Amino acid sequence: MSAVKDLEKDIEVVESGYEFLLAYAAQGRPPHDENNYPPPHARPTLQNMLDSMQNVAGALAGSEDDYEQVIADDIRKASAALKFVLAQPRMSSELVDNLNASIHLRSVLTDFFLYSEVFRPSAEAPSLAVNAAAPKPAQ
Repeated sequence: MSAVKDLEKDIEVVESGYEFLLAYAAQGRPPHDENNYPPPHARPTLQNMLDSMQNVAGALAGSEDDYEQVIADDIRKASAALKFVLAQPRMSSELVDNLNASIHLRSVLTDFFLYSEVFRPSAEAPSLAVNAAAPKPAQ
């Protein structure tokens, strides 16, 4: 069960990081060295997202499940984009906005949205079970 909790935590880091990056991109920050620019800074969020994606990829390594292999492949591609952005000496809203638009990062997010549904119990499941067990009204 702790492995599932770790996956959920890593998925949440990526999802919330993407939300931060959307807000960051909307700020209109010019290209700058983050060490000499007021916060918020994108690099820590980008690094946390990269670390979490690598954790998920590691957890899925060796899986024989086809969908988990798709996720791992998408993580590999998105990780390359994150590393590319992190390697740039100057950060900007435009750079982050272009990363946000990357199909590779979006693929990981949509993979995670679908995948994380298996961890969340359905709110309808108990009521469906109750309704299925209830006697049917006479007609």
